[in-house]
Amino acid sequence: MSTTQTSTIDFGHSLRDAVVAGILTMLVFSPITNFVLKQYSFTLDWFRSPFFLNGLAIGLIVAFVRFFVSVGAQTQTGQNFIQNFIRTEHGVEVEDEYADGGKRLRRVLLWGGSLMAVFLALGLSGVIYRGAGIALVLVVLFVMIAMGVRIPKRRGKTHPWKGALPVLFLVGLLLPLLFFYFGWFGKSWINNLTLAMVYVLLGLGLNIVVGLAGLLDLGFVAFYAVGAYFLALGAEYLGIGFWSALFLAPLLAALCGGLLGFPVLKMHGDYLAIVTLGFGEIIRLVLVNWISFTGGPNGASVPDPTIFNLEFVRRARGDAVSFHDFFGLPYSSDYRYLFVYLLLFVISMIALRFFTQLRVMPIGRSWEALREDEIACRSLGINHVTVKLSAFMLGAMIGGLAGVFFATAQGFISPQSFNFFESVLILSIVVLGGMGSSIGVIIAAFTLTLLPEFLREFAGYRVLLFGLLMILMMIWRPNGLLRPKRSVFRKSEVA
Repeated sequence: MSTTQTSTIDFGHSLRDAVVAGILTMLVFSPITNFVLKQYSFTLDWFRSPFFLNGLAIGLIVAFVRFFVSVGAQTQTGQNFIQNFIRTEHGVEVEDEYADGGKRLRRVLLWGGSLMAVFLALGLSGVIYRGAGIALVLVVLFVMIAMGVRIPKRRGKTHPWKGALPVLFLVGLLLPLLFFYFGWFGKSWINNLTLAMVYVLLGLGLNIVVGLAGLLDLGFVAFYAVGAYFLALGAEYLGIGFWSALFLAPLLAALCGGLLGFPVLKMHGDYLAIVTLGFGEIIRLVLVNWISFTGGPNGASVPDPTIFNLEFVRRARGDAVSFHDFFGLPYSSDYRYLFVYLLLFVISMIALRFFTQLRVMPIGRSWEALREDEIACRSLGINHVTVKLSAFMLGAMIGGLAGVFFATAQGFISPQSFNFFESVLILSIVVLGGMGSSIGVIIAAFTLTLLPEFLREFAGYRVLLFGLLMILMMIWRPNGLLRPKRSVFRKSEVA
């Protein structure tokens, strides 16, 4: 004999819950969205546009959603969903990247190709800005290539993307050139994608320190500034060019990372975060106050890059030859930005591949062991000093490399570009993407840097939207967009 349990729904409780949630939301958001400052006074605009970002509208939306969530939670289906959500695993997932490699590749190509076709059609048809559609196509292509690059090489096995990855990489280089040739990929969106890939590099660098080694670093922007100012000041005082800075700036940033890491070897958690925050502020204050050397708040100019001594200018200086004259092309200032974009694309893939291989090596396993339990890590004979310093130095090296590309792309830098908010943004990229997940960090970097470009009409609400996104992510995806995964050693490790 079986009995079925039926649960009654208390609509009154759900209604009261929704009303309280809506009123509290209005009290919180109305002072932010409905009070308009005018010099030393303010006015109250209850129907301030856009209305769906109005405090009243947000409160009504929250009350509406809260009512249906409360009702749904009282049903059997809702209770099952809550139990499944509570039981969700929050650890590192073990995966075998080589299992069904061909099937995974076909699935990625199918979904990625479909998205690229949709975005291209939307851009060319005028539904969205053409430049925005082309940028989304290139972002999807970048993520597709990164998904293949992040699969580590395993001894005695053939890489599942062995044939497709070189082809995709070549397409990633040629497709921007094709779009540029047809005039669909202009300076504005080239710069936007270049800046997004700079943050991809920064996210990958900080992912080593925070995501893999578990060292909370709030001063990562300092290494970013070291790389940028090394190019600007090196060109002014030492005649250092772009290519020299590309190799020397990461070494200087890594040295600074070692200098920061050595005194804080015994610090953890909040104490480590405060010290690294202080280090970042020291670097910024030095750049602001050492006016005779750094230019202070006035900033410093950055020389243009060259390729095989070919300059991206209308008329080359001295015996030098300009890029467009050498290839017989009409002059365009966009050649410089396209070159930086393509070079940064290659460097980003090399950095991703480098970190992928490091993670499956003993040093990568040591970082993860240090993150999980430092005492157990040291009891196993792992030198925590070497492990921590290597994490700080490698992360700082990538930060310095990103600084060189940022300075080259902008042509001018100032201390305002390296404030504390930049450190928060880079840390948010790592947290939202998933600490330890390279693909998640890449997706989060593109999302947080390109989303404001699509929301220019709501420029006054960018920080508000950013905060709401953080809250939703921490509630529904506490591990970030993608859970961190580690490679399998034996088939028995995969559940």
